[in-house]
Amino acid sequence: MSKWFRENSPISAHDLTEEFMRLKRGSVTRRHFLGVTGLGLAAAVLARQPGLFTSEAYAQEDLGSTMSLATWPNYHDPASFEAFTAATGVAVEVNVFGSNEEMLAKLQAGGTGWDLFVPTNYTISTYAGLGLIDPLDVSKVPNFDPKTQNTRFTNEGTVDGKVYALPKNWGTTGIAFNSDKVKSKVTSWKEFFEVAMTEADGRAMVHDYQLTTIGNALVSLGFSFNSVKPEELAKAEELLIKVKPHLYAINSDYQPSMRATDAWMTMCWTNDGAQLNRDIPEIQFVLGSDGGEIWSDFYAIPKSAANKPAGYALLNFLMDPQNAVKEHVANGAPTTDSRVISLLPAEITGNKIVYPDEAALTPLEFGAAVTLTDPARAELMARFKSA
Repeated sequence: MSKWFRENSPISAHDLTEEFMRLKRGSVTRRHFLGVTGLGLAAAVLARQPGLFTSEAYAQEDLGSTMSLATWPNYHDPASFEAFTAATGVAVEVNVFGSNEEMLAKLQAGGTGWDLFVPTNYTISTYAGLGLIDPLDVSKVPNFDPKTQNTRFTNEGTVDGKVYALPKNWGTTGIAFNSDKVKSKVTSWKEFFEVAMTEADGRAMVHDYQLTTIGNALVSLGFSFNSVKPEELAKAEELLIKVKPHLYAINSDYQPSMRATDAWMTMCWTNDGAQLNRDIPEIQFVLGSDGGEIWSDFYAIPKSAANKPAGYALLNFLMDPQNAVKEHVANGAPTTDSRVISLLPAEITGNKIVYPDEAALTPLEFGAAVTLTDPARAELMARFKSA
C-alpha cells in the first residue's frame, strides 16, 4: 500500500476493496463509489480495471444515479434497462406516451425531465427547427455505425446536415383483429371502419393520435394519409364522428383490451401486432391494401435534458447490436441495422408481420412534417374526442 493512499484515502484498504466489489456486483452506483473513495483514488483504480464499465464514456463522465426515457407503449424489453443499470449504476425511469403531439406539447412546455426520448421520423425537423432537441455528438455513440443503416428509414434523423436523432427501428400501422370474434373480411381501412360499425360494434379501437386516426380515415375515403386539404379533412371528420358511438375506446395503448377480448379490432403498430399474434395467434395483423402509414422511430436528446451524459450512455448501450437484437426480439419491431438483422432468428426475419413483402409496403406513406403542427388536424381530433 502506497504512502499516498495511507495518508490521503478517506477509507481503509479493506473498505476500499469492499466498496470496489460492491461496485462490480452492481450493488452501488459509480457516484457512490467515487464519493466514498475519493475521486483521485477512484480514477487510479478505474484505470487499472478495463471492462468495469461497458464503454469509455461510462468511466469518463459522472452519469448520476437516475435518468428518464420518454417512449411508446410496449416498446422495450425491461431487461435492457436492467442490464444498463447493472453496467452503469443508472436507473432508467420510463415515461409512456401515445402520440407525437403529446410529446411536442410536453417539450414546448419545458421541464420534461427526459434525458432521451423516442420521436417518429416526421417530427424531427420540427423539433430541430423549434430548438427543442440538440444536434447529437455522434462521437459519444461509438456503437452506432451509419454504414450499416438502411437509409430508407434513417435519413430524417439528419436536418440541414446535422444529426439530431439516431434510428431505433421502423414499422407500419396496420389493423389487428381477433379472428375468433370478427369473421368479416378486414383487409383495408375502408373495411376497418365498416366492420367497426357492424360486426365489431362496441369492440373496435382507434389511436389517441391524430396522425394515424385521421390519416387512416382519410385513406379509407381514397385520400392521402397526410392530407391537410380542408374538404378532405371535413369528410374524414364526418366518418370519425359517425364511427365514434360504435367504438370501444380511443387509446394508443390497446394491447390490454385486445388481450382481454374487451376489444376485438384496433389500429395497431407493427411491434404490438407481432407481440399480440405471438401470444394469441387468433389475433391477426394486416396492412391496409388501400394505404396507411410506414414509419421509423428515432432516439433524440432534448435540449432541456438534465442528465445528457446518461442520455448518451443509454443511447450508446442500445446501439450495441448485441443489446439491440434483444430489444427487437422482445418488442417485435423491424430493425434498420444490418448488424442486428444478421443476429435475428429466422422466425423473426421470416415473419410477415415484422418484415412484410415490398408489395404490401408500396401503398403506405411516411408521415409528413406538416401534420404535426397543422391546426386543422389538431382541431379535428379535439372535436372527434369530445363528440
